[in-house]
Amino acid sequence: MNSIIYFLKQIHSYSGKGLYVNLMAMSCISLLEGIGILLLIPMISMSGILPLQGEVARIAFLFEPFQQIPSAIGLPIILLLFVMIIIAQNVLQRYITIKNTEMTNGFYRYLRFETYRQILQAKWAFFVKKRKSDLINILTNEITKVGAGTFTFLQFVSSFIFTMIQISIAFWLSPTITGFVLLSGLVLLFFSRKFLSNSMRLGSRNHELSKAYLAGITDQINGIKDIKSNTLEINRLRWYDSVTKKMKEEQVNYTKLQATSQMYYKIASACLMAMFIFFSINLFHSQGGQLLLVIVIFSRLWPRVTDIQASMEQIANTVPAFEVVKAIQHECEEWKEFHKFDKGNQLNVHNHIECKNVYFSYHDEVESESNTYALHNISVRIPANKMTAVVGHSGAGKSTLIDLFMGLNKPQKGQVLVDGLPLTEKRLMDLRQSISYVPQDPFLFNETIRENLMLVAPHATEQEMWEALQFSMAADFVKMLPNQLDTLIGDRGMKLSGGERQRLVLARAILRKPTILILDEATSALDSENEKKVQEALRHLQGSMTIIVIAHRLSTIRDADQVIVLEHGQIIQSGEYVELAEEEKGVFRHLLQDQKQAIP
Repeated sequence: MNSIIYFLKQIHSYSGKGLYVNLMAMSCISLLEGIGILLLIPMISMSGILPLQGEVARIAFLFEPFQQIPSAIGLPIILLLFVMIIIAQNVLQRYITIKNTEMTNGFYRYLRFETYRQILQAKWAFFVKKRKSDLINILTNEITKVGAGTFTFLQFVSSFIFTMIQISIAFWLSPTITGFVLLSGLVLLFFSRKFLSNSMRLGSRNHELSKAYLAGITDQINGIKDIKSNTLEINRLRWYDSVTKKMKEEQVNYTKLQATSQMYYKIASACLMAMFIFFSINLFHSQGGQLLLVIVIFSRLWPRVTDIQASMEQIANTVPAFEVVKAIQHECEEWKEFHKFDKGNQLNVHNHIECKNVYFSYHDEVESESNTYALHNISVRIPANKMTAVVGHSGAGKSTLIDLFMGLNKPQKGQVLVDGLPLTEKRLMDLRQSISYVPQDPFLFNETIRENLMLVAPHATEQEMWEALQFSMAADFVKMLPNQLDTLIGDRGMKLSGGERQRLVLARAILRKPTILILDEATSALDSENEKKVQEALRHLQGSMTIIVIAHRLSTIRDADQVIVLEHGQIIQSGEYVELAEEEKGVFRHLLQDQKQAIP
């Protein structure tokens, strides 16, 4: 229930007075319908079908003006008034339906946007511990369910308002009979509560299955090359068959639950109506006209009461989705990195970027002497406008150190300083604005080359794009493409080779005109000839920006001003390339020898 209240507050903050205008309009519709029913009293009286006696006669004063009109013209006037009320009711209903749709879809978009904004504002550590497919599932399936649940709630409120007004009219006509019916209805609702709990359990199972399905599909599409090359198609089809079968069974079970509850409720309603008529005549001695009016009211009321029961079951089924979306919003709030998005200004590093006695772990809590630190007591300076290389065996902590320099990770102990000043929120955004990062696994969008380049430089000219492509040795292959810059490169750039993708990402990094360039194994997919060309390009950049390179190929970093050697999360060597290469017992020398031996 807390989750529903949480989203009701969000509906209030989104729609404001519009929500209450709609609720008032719903009340007007119910009131108009009640007036329409009350008009049956003078119609019945004037027609002479049944005499109106007993409790109904008490409210006959409302229709005294009609009694003064001759029945020959009075009945047509009443019928015309009745038709006008129905017209007004349906015009108002159309307005409410449109407004409810606008409000629901608007809130759906608002909820989707706010959740995505909060996710984007979360720290990098949040994404490290979260599965990508779980976030996709929340942004697609779960928010869709919350949107549907919101619309269901508005339907529930509409039915509830209608029911309350109709019950009030019925009480006015006959308190005794209405009280009997309500008591019977409450007993019926009490015995139907198990359907609500079953619906909530089914909703939880549907959430888990939906999450597992999307996770599996995401992993398999990302790894389709491995599946094809290792002939895992049958194995993956078995998994797909199993999970979709479970999803089908859960949907069928939910339909069975709804159908069963509706069947029981409608049968019980029919029995209740029969008992109501029997007792009204034999126990309460109701008059014919009075009984006819109350029957009309409750015959219109029961479908709405059934709708309330169905709405409650649907809301119960979507409660897990409400809880999941609420939880991710709160979690993102706890992991918030920036209070607001600000483009920031490029930060010029005048002296150095420094790690001072830094300890970092991917675990939330570690003891000071724990072995779980990925980086242990790191103290190092990256000089401004120089080229620094970070090397070491796989798992030594190279990428983790780079993430600290970019402000993606925050150390548990120690500080990261830029020109002697810590990274505040404002300075962190400025630092990010100054960095171009080229990862080992280049990422490109399923758009044209032009659109991928303009992503980081929206106002770049075509000449600037070609200059960046020329720098990264990508201009030649782009010119050979059918549409050159306007060539669509496919999902993640799959229409290009690995080396072409890497050169394109490098061109994008240069086009941004950064003050800090970070290359994370950025030449790993290049052949020797293109690697030499990129090396030459980096030489031209030295002195104009701060360059940090993670290198597996040590030949790439011959011109580095500083080389940092990591081992098990600690810096064990640092100095110039030639100096470290001559240390006989040094790890760097062994790395060089291993690479030379690996070359045939």
